[in-house]
Amino acid sequence: MFCRTAQVFVPQCTQVRGMATLKEIRLRLKSVTNIQKITKSMKMVSAAKYARAERELKPAKPYGEQATALVNNLNMKEDDETEMIIALTSDRGLCGSVHSSVVKAIKARLLEKDDAKLILVGDKAKAMLQKLYGKKVLGHFNDIGKAPPVFGDASKIALAALNMGLQDFTKVTLYFNSFKSVVAFRTTNLALPTRNSLMSADNYNLYDSMDDEALQAYNEFTLATMVYYGLKEAQCSEQSSRMTAMDSASKNAGEMIDKLTLTFNRTRQAVITRELIEIISGAAAL
Repeated sequence: MFCRTAQVFVPQCTQVRGMATLKEIRLRLKSVTNIQKITKSMKMVSAAKYARAERELKPAKPYGEQATALVNNLNMKEDDETEMIIALTSDRGLCGSVHSSVVKAIKARLLEKDDAKLILVGDKAKAMLQKLYGKKVLGHFNDIGKAPPVFGDASKIALAALNMGLQDFTKVTLYFNSFKSVVAFRTTNLALPTRNSLMSADNYNLYDSMDDEALQAYNEFTLATMVYYGLKEAQCSEQSSRMTAMDSASKNAGEMIDKLTLTFNRTRQAVITRELIEIISGAAAL
């Protein structure tokens, strides 16, 4: 009798160490599905914000182009004896390498100009630069990127920079991302004019009627204008990059859902097969 039982008895299938159970796979599948819903929603929101940012960028471009053209026509001298760097980022992430590219360009500049000072716009720049270059940071601005930038925001940044001694620096550089297309942007740096750099420009004598008061007013307006232009470019680049990132995340989540569904079905089939083997083995043993 025992010999007959031993011949027909089949050992039970045990759980393989490290193999996920049905409950774990089901929870993981539910989690990834919820993540895909979130990324799809964020993509739709970013697409709407990108359309608005691109629409608002067009009227802002002439401000930056005209200010840059005048600075180039003046042929300002490249003097970086004392330099101030203004970084334009935002407070929000999940947008690819938009913020890290600006920080990377600033770090490369700081390797060349160790005594440069920083003004950081946005929490992302602060988080990545404060720890290493905290002593170089003169000021920080937050609540950037939650709403489309307006000229009032640029005016506040420009006024604060002037109060922090911007006129005492021989060179002021603005770092931001310039929008190229939906899937591409370019990290740009623009030289901002100061009162001293304008007066020492080669072609400054062409403007004979520009007195000190007019020069001061022009300098302040040009500074705010170029910051406004940089904010608009950065906003458009950020929204397009976030839209692209969320689209890629949704596709990756979809691929993971397909793999988890296949794994879940195979595991469930293995469990059913194991139970059938146990039932047949028990019946055969009797």
